[in-house]
Amino acid sequence: MAHIPDPQPDPTVVDLPAGRLRGVIENGVAVFRAVPYALPPVGALRWRPARPHPGWSGTRDATTDGPSAPQMWLEGGDPVLGGHGSPPFDEDCLTLNVWAPAAPAAPRPVLVWIHGGGFVSGSGSLPHYSGETFARDGDLVVVSANYRIGALGYLALEDEEGGCNHWLTDQLAALRWVHENIAAFGGDPDAVTVAGQSGGAVSTAALAGHPRARGLIRRVILQSPPFGLDLPDPEGCRERTRAFRELAGAKAVEELRALPWPELIGATGGLFARTARWGYWPTPFLPVIDGAAVPRHPEEALLHGDAADLDVMIGWTREEANFGFALDPGHASATREQVTDRIADTFGAAAAPEAYAAYERARPGARPADVLMDLITDELFRVPAVRLAERRAAFGRPVWAYQFDLPTPALDGRLGAAHCLELPFVFANFDQWSHAPFLAGLAPAVRDGLARTLHQAWIAFVRTGDPNHPAMPRWDPYERGTRTTMRFDTVVSALGDLAGPSRLLHEGAIARE
Repeated sequence: MAHIPDPQPDPTVVDLPAGRLRGVIENGVAVFRAVPYALPPVGALRWRPARPHPGWSGTRDATTDGPSAPQMWLEGGDPVLGGHGSPPFDEDCLTLNVWAPAAPAAPRPVLVWIHGGGFVSGSGSLPHYSGETFARDGDLVVVSANYRIGALGYLALEDEEGGCNHWLTDQLAALRWVHENIAAFGGDPDAVTVAGQSGGAVSTAALAGHPRARGLIRRVILQSPPFGLDLPDPEGCRERTRAFRELAGAKAVEELRALPWPELIGATGGLFARTARWGYWPTPFLPVIDGAAVPRHPEEALLHGDAADLDVMIGWTREEANFGFALDPGHASATREQVTDRIADTFGAAAAPEAYAAYERARPGARPADVLMDLITDELFRVPAVRLAERRAAFGRPVWAYQFDLPTPALDGRLGAAHCLELPFVFANFDQWSHAPFLAGLAPAVRDGLARTLHQAWIAFVRTGDPNHPAMPRWDPYERGTRTTMRFDTVVSALGDLAGPSRLLHEGAIARE
């Protein structure tokens, strides 16, 4: 009698300790959406640490995205990205999505994506953060999570446990969920890379340094982390919370807790206005260095303890700040005097004119606005990233460093290689970014070729800790002797000390302090 092979398991059905899930196959990838990883943070759980989810009975439908975290939203989107979050929104948002190759195989490396958004916008279920391309092209299991942002993630209520960093308790719960459940999707819980961009990169570093994440992360990818942000202490967070409560019209904590979330989002615009400063990136909500959940600045996290041994890739775009300032009339029309005064905040009044001249020399024909944007790019992104690379190299755990240089011709070329521009190249999914104005006009051959290079480098790093692959020039780690930095542009090349002028200029500013 002929042997009848055992039937292959249905890749759309997964049994977890919490219950059974049914997902869907999309383009050969099994997808599971809106999987709860923590209790909904509503009612008495608003502004409290994430709690484990008790599970469900029966088979849970996991074919449709859940709500995103409450956030400000403008119909039609913004002029750069075209939007970074869309309805539905709800406080019941602590869910994640999983993408896994449908074919059975040995346990696969895992990529966990932490979205950015200035701590006030974004969602793990945004189509342009779909893990499909990484799962399909890299044979990876990919997870992308929602977490509390804005007022619901960063305020400090005097009577609440957990301090100000509720967002971090969410991300820790998601990471723990990955460790305990990802094997059911074919993932290897001992081969987890956490990657994030912008605020998500700050989160990634904070996670890497947290004691409860010990042993849960093997590698990290930090895309455009704004490590130059001046993060508040608990008192600074409480002060901002009091300002927010006033804007929301709540005289007491109990009133603030009782407000419907749309009223909290409505007050967020007022806090933006109240905390805005000319020449500085607006950040009404920030992670808080509280000595417990975030014991030190996230930039420092990867220099201490177990996190010092993690594989690290870090990079920035050449004109990060153009994203937020190039299209703003109040900054685009800046005068030399205004910019020199802003430079004085960093370099001191005596050194400000020479610092202005240094930026002017580096960008021939620069307007005052260009000098300002290059300064902000250096302060928030490039120089702190290089500082981390320098310090990791000093104790023998060098990072892989890159700079994304391809400028977009969109919007009359004013954005250059702006913040966020590398994202569709990393995910290699331009079809999911058709709404994004900042991609208009890119030559398809250059665009798609560079996307293949970045996408495969990220896959290689997740799989091996080394981003090199055959279709790219040799990329060496950032050592003190060479300071190798990969430059991604129409020509991809590894350069020595690419950020050297910025590094030396700002080292001089630090020396004068």
